[in-house]
Amino acid sequence: MKIEEIITVLENWAPPILQESYDNSGLLTGSKSWECTGVLTCLDATEDVIKETIAKGCNLIIAHHPILFKGLSSITGKTYVERAIICAIKNDIALYALHTNLDNIHTGVNAEIAKRIGLLNCQLLQPKSLLLKKLFTFVPASHIEAVRNAVFNAGGGHIGNYSECSFTNPGEGSFKPEEGANPFLGTMGQRHTEQEIKLEVVFPNWLEGSIVAALKTAHPYEEVAYDLVQLSNEFQTVGAGMIGNLPEPVSEKTFFELLKIQFGLQVIRHSSLLGKPVQKIAVCGGAGSFLIGNALSAKADVFVTADLKYHEFFDADGQMILADIGHWESEQFTIDLIADFLKTKFPTFAHLKTEVKTNPVGYFC
Repeated sequence: MKIEEIITVLENWAPPILQESYDNSGLLTGSKSWECTGVLTCLDATEDVIKETIAKGCNLIIAHHPILFKGLSSITGKTYVERAIICAIKNDIALYALHTNLDNIHTGVNAEIAKRIGLLNCQLLQPKSLLLKKLFTFVPASHIEAVRNAVFNAGGGHIGNYSECSFTNPGEGSFKPEEGANPFLGTMGQRHTEQEIKLEVVFPNWLEGSIVAALKTAHPYEEVAYDLVQLSNEFQTVGAGMIGNLPEPVSEKTFFELLKIQFGLQVIRHSSLLGKPVQKIAVCGGAGSFLIGNALSAKADVFVTADLKYHEFFDADGQMILADIGHWESEQFTIDLIADFLKTKFPTFAHLKTEVKTNPVGYFC
């Protein structure tokens, strides 16, 4: 199997276009054209992880965090990043990062955290906008199902938890074939009117090329009339953070004990307790302080995240509890998330999980 085949599946799941502007997800070293001898998943592609990958006979690492996050002015081995890159290149190890694009999908990092806590009826905490477009096209009635199915198969028509969503409206189209035309209907040089159906379908903007190609392939007309319109609607399955409900209210202490057990925590940094049961829980893997306002607006009882600064704990303002469980701790199960996804797509292929704990933070108890 080529590395490219694995990357294609990953990028259909978490499209690179969904990464944040500051991010550096994607293939960092190696070539897509290489034969893949095995995959190892991790949070951080450190030198120790790369050595582990070599020892296990794999040549593709899929990491959550990009080891190359900023530009390098030299690669001499003076930093842990440079040493990792040198080790990967010298040993023909492909490094691939699946970072904020995996954070921003509704089946990604935050869904895994929510699952570990046991949250129900989950929704994104901050859905993204300007990621949707709508296709308008006009089809003779005889071909409406063929065209509609082609657009659906290309990825159009998904709205939240619903698929194959469309709207149709009948009307009359007219056209006159001129010299050089090869009309599906009508007579050269004469105006023709045809009962047509207007078809409307929403799709993610990164699928525009495949949507238009599918439309033109299935449509019987030589010249296909269509419009593409950018929508300002929120994309309910793409965005940051997640919020859901525990099956029933529990005490603050009980919830913290649950976090300690599920995430193997030694410590939880938190804002002032409020002395009341909690049930509505917001989560964001990694550094999530930018979502404190969203969690407050959603009336979360607790916001579970990481990397909170001293003054940010004041932002809870007696309305909810901020719980900082640690960056590595919050995202540790992303390793399982990626590995389990690959197993469903490539059940007979070798995919391993790192045994190296890359958490750079220790706790003295």
